Amino acid sequence: MKDNSKLLVGLLIGAIAGAVLAVFISSEEGQEIMDELKEASGKAEKDFEDKISKGKEFAMGLEKKAGKFIKQHTR
Repeated sequence: MKDNSKLLVGLLIGAIAGAVLAVFISSEEGQEIMDELKEASGKAEKDFEDKISKGKEFAMGLEKKAGKFIKQHTR
């Protein structure tokens, strides 16, 4: 298949997929799924931020412990 033919087939498939997705998202069921995805992504973001915060606290604790250890063993 020539490059131009492959490009046209790819564009056609993309256009069809986009149209199908647009129809699905605009339906009531599609909206429910989108709302669930938004809620789940918001929860995942909060969970991720909590894990990052705990990781930072842990790293700061290690830094303090390492500083104390170095002070004790370098005198």
